Amino acid sequence: MLDALRNAIAEAPTTAALDVAARGLWAALAAGMLDEDRAGQLAEALEARRVMLRTPSQARTGRTPVSASRTVTLFAKARQSMPPDRRKSIERRRRLAASGPMPPQLAAHFTTAELACLRIVADEVKAHGVCTRSYEEIAARAGTCRSSARNAIRRAAALRLITVQTRPRPGRKHLPNVVSVVSKEWLAWLRIGMRDRSRQIGGKKQAATDTSLDSSPERQDIQAHTSLTLRRARSSESGLGPGKVEEGIRA
Repeated sequence: MLDALRNAIAEAPTTAALDVAARGLWAALAAGMLDEDRAGQLAEALEARRVMLRTPSQARTGRTPVSASRTVTLFAKARQSMPPDRRKSIERRRRLAASGPMPPQLAAHFTTAELACLRIVADEVKAHGVCTRSYEEIAARAGTCRSSARNAIRRAAALRLITVQTRPRPGRKHLPNVVSVVSKEWLAWLRIGMRDRSRQIGGKKQAATDTSLDSSPERQDIQAHTSLTLRRARSSESGLGPGKVEEGIRA
């Protein structure tokens, strides 16, 4: 009886199981199956086990429980997206970042992946006034991961370049955030079309010379008169008369 009660107390998984063991302990003491000394030892072991079960697992083991480190949610965890062609994704990311999505003094605050994501945001703002794309859509178009898209939005908001409006829906998945550009420098950059300004340095753009052939009658008369004048000048230098020049032209 003593060993059975000792094992029940040591292996009790919950406080409810300890309550059952405590009732058995006091019943055995009342029936005379245990003396007071052994009953006192079992009672001390029972209370020590009760304190251990009530103590959080982090205090007992020194480790953070898995449930405490995760956010409780009703929805499935977002799957990690993998690009079908990593090399092409990297090329697209670098190309978008190098296209100049924002002024250089602002772009210096972001990484290459973040600049590629902000280029997608800038295109949406330029076309629709705001960006309502989700982090997954921005990341897929920019050739980056979801974390890079989220970090780009957060850093731009911290620098007060954009405003982010959340759209929560209780009991359902939230709608994508509404991102608006509020930086005057960035808005001016978007208005000029994000062109490479290095092409505009050094002077005005000149129109190309028109080298197309003109078949109008006036153009043909001018060409014939010019040709006749040149031949008369050459014939005078070589000793030929005007009549011979006209005869040669008619021939």
